[in-house]
Amino acid sequence: MILQIEKQKTCIVVKINSEKLDSMIAPELKAELVNINAEGAKNIIIDMSDTRYCDSSGLSAILVGNRLCKNSGGVLVLTGLKEPVKKLILISQLDSILNTALTVEEGVSSLGEVKSRH
Repeated sequence: MILQIEKQKTCIVVKINSEKLDSMIAPELKAELVNINAEGAKNIIIDMSDTRYCDSSGLSAILVGNRLCKNSGGVLVLTGLKEPVKKLILISQLDSILNTALTVEEGVSSLGEVKSRH
């Protein structure tokens, strides 16, 4: 299973079990984020600790999730970013839009802080 979903008290954690977040996986991620949000979850953490590559379709899926969370009064946090993915986010100038944390645990504990900043 490429996407692993775990419900926690304050959020849903989506772990991407793939080295690549590209056009093969992005549609599945986008659909899952839409479903999670439609079921009422406002806060989503995407664990990308296994992901070393992300293309524009992957970024698009992440941005859809970010917008859905924001529109429902929640937060999306990316965790475990590898250097190539971090660089893509910086180059795309999305570092000011997307919330990040080193680990899932940090992401969960940052949810309250992120909400109060927005």
